[in-house]
Amino acid sequence: MSTPFRPVHLVAHFPGVNASTVWSAPESGSQIDFASFKHFAQTAERGLFDYFFLAEGLRLREQNGELLELDVAGRPNTLSILAALAGVTEHLGLVGTLSSTFNEPVELARQLATVDALSGGRVGWNVVTSPDAFHGGNFRRGGYLPYEERYERSEEFVRLAKRLWDAAADGVSTVSHHGKHFDVNAAIRQPVSPQRYPVIVQAGDSPAGRDFASANAEVIFSRHSSPADGRAFYADVKGRLASVGRTEDSLKILPGAGFVLGDSLADAADNAERIAAQQVSAATAINTIEQLWGQALPGFDPDGPLPSFDPVQEGVIRQGQVRHFKDPKAVADQWRSQAQREGLSAHQLIIKNTARPSFIGTPHQVALGIAEAVADRQSDGFVLVPHLTPTGLDGFVDTVIPELQDLGAFRTEYTPGETLRERLGLPADPPGVGSPDAAAAAAGRLA
Repeated sequence: MSTPFRPVHLVAHFPGVNASTVWSAPESGSQIDFASFKHFAQTAERGLFDYFFLAEGLRLREQNGELLELDVAGRPNTLSILAALAGVTEHLGLVGTLSSTFNEPVELARQLATVDALSGGRVGWNVVTSPDAFHGGNFRRGGYLPYEERYERSEEFVRLAKRLWDAAADGVSTVSHHGKHFDVNAAIRQPVSPQRYPVIVQAGDSPAGRDFASANAEVIFSRHSSPADGRAFYADVKGRLASVGRTEDSLKILPGAGFVLGDSLADAADNAERIAAQQVSAATAINTIEQLWGQALPGFDPDGPLPSFDPVQEGVIRQGQVRHFKDPKAVADQWRSQAQREGLSAHQLIIKNTARPSFIGTPHQVALGIAEAVADRQSDGFVLVPHLTPTGLDGFVDTVIPELQDLGAFRTEYTPGETLRERLGLPADPPGVGSPDAAAAAAGRLA
């Protein structure tokens, strides 16, 4: 008898502000019209997804003094979108990205609690830190926090928010907190959610980020989607939980993943190649190469070779985004070697190294790949990032979801009245709740 598959958790990531989105396709829709958000969320609910996920930036990014091509001007505020979607969905979870660096705990805790209560306990908060003075320019204080202090502030922020949510649920009228980053005497006036607290999501991958997740997060939005990386990340983070008094099931790991479907594997592979060429424009390729080389490259021809000179080690020309290349010269050497070996232009190389969907095949093959990855403990599910707005999820819901259900790896209906935390199979009490001493002890480092 074959071993039953583990339950698969699926999240629908509204596409945009990255190279996974095909902006030029005739069927590509608006990134700011509420009809796009509504269609995408209702499709995810039709597919019985766990939750809808929305990223947010605090400022439009720039490169070489110009707005970055892959950004969205006019995107509505995250909490406003989630509140509006709560009114046109019934079961779907609603998770938004909100910074712990430039928000304030009392106000943000109240805003999240409000949407959570009005939606019947369906809200989550993707906690992020904001790294630079470029973002800080949009806020009263300006400036930025050093790397270590960003996580200190974030952890103190989350612990204080949980105390505020606890106080509201317990009928406590005030909360006093005196810490390194916050000194507040809060009069509680927020509603109480059926799940008591919004689900805490986190995406950090550094050692500090992993420590933060093990102490505070209930879901990790991971970038480790390859089998080997996924298994290693899963084992590392889950292995940290026992030391802070948590069980393996109290934290779900959900990597981001793309998908391309076809009538056969060969057809899907052809579709993937065509989509990849649409995802990475010449301008995007130049932006990526300039970011690695740390300097503007005026007149650079993306249809030619990569630059022959080495990157500037400390150069940063893109404002509003962390430089992701820790060793630029090593990456440049690797790329030049690959381009020469495979006969690739600079543009072709960036396409090959940027657009890499995790699942390619027929609906059955994609469903089986997802179920096997979860069974192999590479993850607990996936955050699916389609390549089209807002219809990119439609084909997956129509064809892959039934295959997952036939495999016994995915639900066939929602449980009425279920909160997001219950649907994810998380404990009723998230980590780090209760008294300040208990929360600090759970965090370990910041008592």
